[in-house]
Amino acid sequence: RGGVEAVFSPDKEGVDITANDMDAAKAIIETRLVNKNITDYEVYTDNDNHQIIVRFPWAANESDFDAAAAVQELGETALLTFCRNEDKNDVILSGAQDIDRAEAGVNENGAYVVYLYFTDAGSSKFAAATAELVGRKISIWMDETKISAPTVNTAITNGTAYIDGMAGSKEAKDLADKINAGSLPFALTVDDSKVQIISPTLGSDALRVMLIAGAIAFGIVCLIMIILYRVNGVVAAIALLGQLAGSIACISGFFPNADSFTLTVPGIAGIILSIGMAVDANVIIFARIREEIATGKTVNSSMKIGFKKAMSAILDGNITTIIAALVLIALGSGTVKGFAYTLMIGIVLSMFTALVVTRWILYSFYAIGIRDEKFYGRAKERRTLNFLGKRGVFFTVSLAMIAAGFIGMGVHAAKGSGALNYGLDFVGGTSTTADYGKDYTIEEIENTIVPVVADVIGDKDIMANKVEGTTQITVKTRTLTLDERDTLEQALVDQLGADESSITSQSISSTVSSEMRSDAIVAVIVSSICMLIYIWFRFKDIRFGASAVLALIHDVLIVLAFYAIARISVGNTFIACMLTIIGYSINASIVIFDRIRENLGNSKKHSDEALKEIVNRSITQTLTRSIYTSLTTFITIAALFILGVPSIREFAAPLIVGIVAGAFSSVCISGPLWYILKTKFKSKNK
Repeated sequence: RGGVEAVFSPDKEGVDITANDMDAAKAIIETRLVNKNITDYEVYTDNDNHQIIVRFPWAANESDFDAAAAVQELGETALLTFCRNEDKNDVILSGAQDIDRAEAGVNENGAYVVYLYFTDAGSSKFAAATAELVGRKISIWMDETKISAPTVNTAITNGTAYIDGMAGSKEAKDLADKINAGSLPFALTVDDSKVQIISPTLGSDALRVMLIAGAIAFGIVCLIMIILYRVNGVVAAIALLGQLAGSIACISGFFPNADSFTLTVPGIAGIILSIGMAVDANVIIFARIREEIATGKTVNSSMKIGFKKAMSAILDGNITTIIAALVLIALGSGTVKGFAYTLMIGIVLSMFTALVVTRWILYSFYAIGIRDEKFYGRAKERRTLNFLGKRGVFFTVSLAMIAAGFIGMGVHAAKGSGALNYGLDFVGGTSTTADYGKDYTIEEIENTIVPVVADVIGDKDIMANKVEGTTQITVKTRTLTLDERDTLEQALVDQLGADESSITSQSISSTVSSEMRSDAIVAVIVSSICMLIYIWFRFKDIRFGASAVLALIHDVLIVLAFYAIARISVGNTFIACMLTIIGYSINASIVIFDRIRENLGNSKKHSDEALKEIVNRSITQTLTRSIYTSLTTFITIAALFILGVPSIREFAAPLIVGIVAGAFSSVCISGPLWYILKTKFKSKNK
């Protein structure tokens, strides 16, 4: 739906502005955006003119949104200082060094305040100052504005204080957010004429096509479930529809605070993954019911036992993914948070629909007379397949694919083209703006202007949007030399009729900051450790957790190899793609481990041959689930790939590879890995 763009210029005349200054200012603005629950944004620097360009997704027609006020807040320096008198000339302490954090709250009188928590050094300074100034006032300043001047009644030695006089909760929160974000290294000014409303980067046709693709995929998935599972499949289709409706309601404003969610391509990935896991949960339940029917039990008893036996696999698979989502919400930034939010919503809803809604509908069908086992199916006796016997082949194939990726990265790095094809989000580039004298739609930009630019510069990684209310269009490309800029500008004039006098070019930084990348890496590492600990606790054997994490790493490396060999642009959606694969992979492995745990029984001692039989039997018993779940998830992603616009295809293609890799690793890698760890690293009691 587009949003707002503002161009900030440092107000620091006569002083050299370093790259570190610009990076610090950019990081603080990003923090302020996150504090405002804006998870999808672009902040980059114009290295030629020392400017910071900020884009955030609020539409201009929102009645309660003041673009100018929001932009003004982002550019305030927000330096909090405490002074000995009511003139700002004798500073006691400042927020930059002495305040650890600030929190909005309510004091003992019910007034809105901002609580301040000092650092150790700040606590000492404040204790000494308040002891000295009992009966006198301390003034509190935000930049050059005095916001409070309380009288000191007694020495304050507990390292906390609060600022009162807040008009309401919003003012208190805004002040706390500014303090927590830190002070900009210099004041930023913004030209109101450059606060612009920008168009979406995806056109309405792209959104419509994505909705159509989603509807087609959802219909096919429901049809497959009905064909495979009969009455159970109808129940699954109804439950999945309810989950999808619930996810949409949660992110579209139906519930309170839903406006904090911004739906982006990574967010769509979170929804897709949660629906895939919901299908998986239903498949596990239905497979268990069929197994019980095959033992001669009644349909009613089979349903009760089936739900009970499926419970552990569903809970463990979903809880590990929830753990990952919580860590990503806490430690991630930017679109990582958007992905984690939608994933969290979807997973909670998928557990509810599978364990409550599906159960309720299934029992309702049984109650109205649909009781014949032919409506539910009976599991067939299957010959146990010797997966462990082929583990050498499986490991060799995996290592070869991973090695091919590293070799490809090495070859491309040696050629100087980069190990991976890093996109604009990661490395920055050149932004070119021109007035075309025509009001192009986004679709027309994609089909007319973008191909010309791609042909001139020899690169398809292009981002384009227009400035609403004008005929200006901005195109971002890889970094261009001066000669390439001249060639591109001439092509825009000759082939597209751009006004030559209106063309401007500038070098821009990446929008995915080093902090965002490090946050994502730290979040993935921490979430992997947390999942390892949870699996260790639940399965009472760290080898299950270690095998699951190794299988997860396998899938990530396979997808990375695909990025390297296919030279798909590594952009903002790369992080979301990898996170999706991690969530999918861990869930697939846990389903098999749950069956291994069940088949192991209570006995702690098994011969190597007995363990081999247990692993092979467990994989065989869950093979149908692995195939069906992977198939339904594959169909969803494939529909987006076939019908989507190029940017969506670049996101869907590696996801397809990841889904296939996840299916392969869960069946062929995770179980054999556990067997090897179990037999080679035996504990004293096992």
